[in-house]
Amino acid sequence: GINALAGYAEIFQRNILASGVIPQISGIFGPCAGGAVYSPALTDFTLMMEGTSYMFLTGPKVVKTVTGEDVSQENLGGASVHSTKSGVTHFTAKTEEEGLAMIRKLLSYIPQNNLEEAPYVDCTDPIDRLEDSLNEIIPDSPETQPYDMYEVISAIVDNGEFLEVQPHYAKNIIIGFARFNGQSVGIVANQPKYLAGVLDSNASRKGARFVRFCDAFNIPLVSLVDVPGFLPGTGQEYNGVILHGAKLLYAYG
Repeated sequence: GINALAGYAEIFQRNILASGVIPQISGIFGPCAGGAVYSPALTDFTLMMEGTSYMFLTGPKVVKTVTGEDVSQENLGGASVHSTKSGVTHFTAKTEEEGLAMIRKLLSYIPQNNLEEAPYVDCTDPIDRLEDSLNEIIPDSPETQPYDMYEVISAIVDNGEFLEVQPHYAKNIIIGFARFNGQSVGIVANQPKYLAGVLDSNASRKGARFVRFCDAFNIPLVSLVDVPGFLPGTGQEYNGVILHGAKLLYAYG
């Protein structure tokens, strides 16, 4: 009723007022349906538990009634759907314990508010070490021989530790957190091994949102660029690649 809608509005307003001021993380460990799904969508990061959590505006019964489509809860709004197809969730976990541990790890990279600097930890990785593997990772003909950008990232960051965000969505771009000399940084990298690292609508949205978060919370960005350009075709044009590509440009601006 009206009171429920007013309650939703108050929650959403608080999400909006906190946006860019304090980091917001949502943990979805069970069903989340209807208007309630908009609150986690307004937060910075969402984690879903595999097998038990669902997010959808309308459930399978309503979908069946309105469209005639038969679909299960998992295929409509399960963790696998939102981590690979929609990009609604940023992390997935098999258990609650794993999910909470992942959230704690995420918190170790980000400040508590937009007035603080990104967290610093004592560095145990020599800052003057030479990484000879970088001479071998990139092939002599990268335009015809794709290489794995994960190998580059693990070679250059502290202790090879990288917390990837949305690892299963828009795999042609890689985003996540790492450290250089103990300083927390955000990494944005093209992935030549997937679609040659080309930018498309989904990759642009994924990258833009992450860049905006890092900018809001004083987290330095490291960009590893190896991109042939934007993916051509009617599918991309119809999906608004111009608008989504512009979001990525704006985020970096």
